[in-house]
Amino acid sequence: MSKVILVTGASSGMGREAAILLARRGHTVYAGARRIDRMEDLTAHGIVPVRMDVTDAKDNQQAVGRILETGGRIDVLINNAGFGLYGPVEDIPLEDARYQFEVNLFGLAHLTQLVLPPMRSQGSGRIVNVSSMGGKIFTPFGAWYHATKHALEGWSDCLRIETAPHNIQVVLIEPGIIKTEFGQVLGTGLGKYYGDTSYKTQLDAFIKAMSVPGAQDRGTEAKVLAQVFVEAATAAKPRRRYVKGAMAHPLLLIRKWFGDGVYERVLRKAFG
Repeated sequence: MSKVILVTGASSGMGREAAILLARRGHTVYAGARRIDRMEDLTAHGIVPVRMDVTDAKDNQQAVGRILETGGRIDVLINNAGFGLYGPVEDIPLEDARYQFEVNLFGLAHLTQLVLPPMRSQGSGRIVNVSSMGGKIFTPFGAWYHATKHALEGWSDCLRIETAPHNIQVVLIEPGIIKTEFGQVLGTGLGKYYGDTSYKTQLDAFIKAMSVPGAQDRGTEAKVLAQVFVEAATAAKPRRRYVKGAMAHPLLLIRKWFGDGVYERVLRKAFG
């Protein structure tokens, strides 16, 4: 059965590939992102680009209103928009940290609040939240990013219980290392806080580990994750969580079964 689906963060990476695959499967897809110029070619796939910044309440309201007006309903919201803020906790201004939460949690939460009433009215719906393996583990210099993903995990679990009586399902996707623009954004962020930091030795080791030739090539292709997005969005009985991508299963298992001490030794060995 064809569904009306909104995918945020659809101008690149996993969101873009998921939007294309969902459209190929016969669904009505709206692709949301700030950079609408990067989504113009999606119209060739039958996808409707929507310019929206999830941190802007007005954008969210207009996007949902447009979908309800033209599509008549909204069956699935895939909250994929997000970014990673990396740098020493001591050096990152709280203003930057708050913006990380605005994008990765509060913008997502507001958009979810907007789609829940029509989903309740139609008697069905699904919220797919794109978390990360980083919602269950941690890495150096990623405190604020991991904080948003840990928060999203708990927020989603609570929402799942609340909306179940209304036949609205909540699903989490926890990607591992993916070949997307995330690495470029991470590198830009580290550079921003590199100047007079007292953590230069640790940062140098971290950057060196992340810059090993071929490191980026070890990531999983975004198209592989797109298939997971489709299952999470359309399966009759979806899992609560989908884990997919390079290093996700090994790192999650190391922390779960061997504890924080062993997991931290793995991190120190990897990042100096």
